[in-house]
Amino acid sequence: MKIIKIGAMWCPACLITNKYLDQIVQKYNIEIENLDYDFDEEEVKKYNVGETLPVLIFIKNDIEVDRLIGEKNYKDIEGVINKHEEV
Repeated sequence: MKIIKIGAMWCPACLITNKYLDQIVQKYNIEIENLDYDFDEEEVKKYNVGETLPVLIFIKNDIEVDRLIGEKNYKDIEGVINKHEEV
């Protein structure tokens, strides 16, 4: 599984989410791809992201299987991973 995180340097919720993603990487075999809302505009457009950040896009077998929008806690992120790891 891979998580594409779309955030911005000016986004406090994104900084909080980074801490949780660091913990997720230590526990699970997951790749995190970080895209900046302001600097990676062309790439971000491909994902149809609104204005609420961060956006976590969960990719499995090159297909988007889930998406979390806005500030989420560790358990929210882990819950999505566990939901899709069982499938």
